[in-house]
Amino acid sequence: MSLRQRALPAITAVVLGGHALALLGLPLWSQVSAPHTKVAAMQTRALSLPEPPAPPPAAPVPAPKAPAPKPQQPRPKVQRPTPAAPAPTPEPLDTPIRETVEPLPMAAAPEPAASEASETADAGSGATPATPPAPPAPKPEPETPPTPSAGPAQGMAITSPDGTPLASDAPVPVQLPDPARLSFAVTGQAKRFNYSASAELVWRHANGQYRASQEVSLFLLGSRSQTSEGRITDRGLEPSRFNDKARKEQSAQLAFDQNLAHFSTGAPDAAIAPGAQDRLSVFLQLSALLAAAPQRYPAGTQISFITVSARRADRWTFRVGETETLDLPSGSTQALRLDKIAAAGDDQQASLWLAPSMQYLPVRIRLAQDNGDFADLQLKGRQAP
Repeated sequence: MSLRQRALPAITAVVLGGHALALLGLPLWSQVSAPHTKVAAMQTRALSLPEPPAPPPAAPVPAPKAPAPKPQQPRPKVQRPTPAAPAPTPEPLDTPIRETVEPLPMAAAPEPAASEASETADAGSGATPATPPAPPAPKPEPETPPTPSAGPAQGMAITSPDGTPLASDAPVPVQLPDPARLSFAVTGQAKRFNYSASAELVWRHANGQYRASQEVSLFLLGSRSQTSEGRITDRGLEPSRFNDKARKEQSAQLAFDQNLAHFSTGAPDAAIAPGAQDRLSVFLQLSALLAAAPQRYPAGTQISFITVSARRADRWTFRVGETETLDLPSGSTQALRLDKIAAAGDDQQASLWLAPSMQYLPVRIRLAQDNGDFADLQLKGRQAP
């Protein structure tokens, strides 16, 4: 047999093997590399196997088993033994406290920690529980409410030109003017707006009671009214209620039995005393004093009153001046001038002129505010009320 014939079967076998591999669709390099990768993976697995045993020796699992001693907490045991055996107690107490503090940070740790601290303090010494009740001692504070002051000693005071007090708590002579209806022409300024208006003062008294009302009407701008009512005493006028109405109505109640004035605005009560007046009755009280004894009040005399508005009480002091001749809408009139002495915090200045020919009723009243607003009332006529 020739060499070609001998080599033909071997060549045929190689060709058939190549066709078989082509039919499987796999390249030769993949068949070779795959086994190597598998071996590498197995090797890595074999290398990683020694690593997992490491976590078991850490043994965090036995640590949680420690909470089992919780029921064994000997806190009550600390109370049972005598104070002579404090040494064994700290060992069991330290372990349960640490065990509880570790899981508590997940929740509200501060509150239980505070409670535990108090429990351990109570258990550590039996005498300490007596000290915590001490804080409730300041509770008696609300039991002592503040009491209002009794108020000034004098609701009215009179001082001579040389500074000598002329009036005390004893009544001074008073003589009320006859009832009357006085009409006034008004000129003034409000918020830099000059205006002219009319006003009326109605004064009545009978059976030991009095009522006075004053209203200023502004054309197209509305009106403002004040009223004073009360009783007549040996001191003169004793107002019980004062009303002041502009856009809204406000009032003051004068309770002389309490020596206090109460305000509808909710302002704090103000101290008053017998002889106090309101912002309308004060002018008529001056008329009654001067009509009874004008010689008691020479120029320079000061007459002082606690004067109540709808919101507070101030002390108004008037200085008696000289007699002046006024050119009023009602005619030329002799009148005694009195000026209110400015005081710190006053929001109103006032001057008034009292006519002896009209029982010292006011024939002119000038009121001024700190902001420049003023109202000047001058008598136009007098009628029966």
